[in-house]
Amino acid sequence: MTSRVSHLEQEAKFWVPFLRAFREHVERRGGELLAPRRHEYNLRFDTPQADLARDHRVLRLRRDRKVTLTYKGPARNEDGVLVRLEIEVELADFDQARRLLEALGYRVSLAYEKYRTLYRVGETVLALDELPMGTFVEIEGASPAQVRQAARHLGLDVSAAVPFSYAALFHRLQEALGLPVAHLTFEAFRDLPLVDLRLLGLRPAWRPPVLESSSEGLLAP
Repeated sequence: MTSRVSHLEQEAKFWVPFLRAFREHVERRGGELLAPRRHEYNLRFDTPQADLARDHRVLRLRRDRKVTLTYKGPARNEDGVLVRLEIEVELADFDQARRLLEALGYRVSLAYEKYRTLYRVGETVLALDELPMGTFVEIEGASPAQVRQAARHLGLDVSAAVPFSYAALFHRLQEALGLPVAHLTFEAFRDLPLVDLRLLGLRPAWRPPVLESSSEGLLAP
């Protein structure tokens, strides 16, 4: 087991429907590929009384190329950049970690998955995320100013930053649309129509300079 020193996670999230075009744009702007596209499976845990959610805290178990257990404290919003304490521990066995958490009285409150590609842009890390409900870009840096600078460098509209976590965004979609699914997985969304996140007041933070008559190719991962 290895651990990472506690640190302040400082990141901004943006809704970017034209993800394929944006990825090409990032590479033209000097983005360096850090990790190719990979699948992530996440479980969020809480008490039966939802104590963590009530306090805006997160306990998450993730499996991708490795297994990590993450705690996140309450976030504060600094001009579109969410800042919060993050403590992360790398583990050896996903299933055993889940059993341990459940033995301690926690339960799975949400399962969610995505595909993620990582780039380095200057001193920041850029994540291109594909979720069942849409495609997003996250920028993490050492300070809110650094995150905003990277966003502007990439032509992202900083004022369009999404002020919610993926879990919170999903819960808002459940309420707004009455979605008949309990988890944010590709299988659960397989037979559902495409979701228009403008219903939640979100705005696309970036558009290609020239939109093609059909955006299907641009929207594909």
